[in-house]
Amino acid sequence: MVLVYAPVVPVDHDSPVPLYQQVAAELRRRVASEALTRLPSLLSIQQEYQVSRPTAEAAVKILIDAGEAYVVPGKGTYVRAQGEAPG
Repeated sequence: MVLVYAPVVPVDHDSPVPLYQQVAAELRRRVASEALTRLPSLLSIQQEYQVSRPTAEAAVKILIDAGEAYVVPGKGTYVRAQGEAPG
């Protein structure tokens, strides 16, 4: 198995803004600009942003709690379409 590492997206470790909030904001930006329908895996988020798994989980949880994403067990985390009712 070959692991391919994506380019590192900078987060400011010295910022007063918590890392998980920075990552969540960047994920929102990516969803808007790249028209993503599915969020990257937690492992991908860890590698891209160079953060721990709990930080990646917290960032994704922000989007889920805001109703912007939802989890399909065994499949991944998907972006909720504009106007799509939570369900």
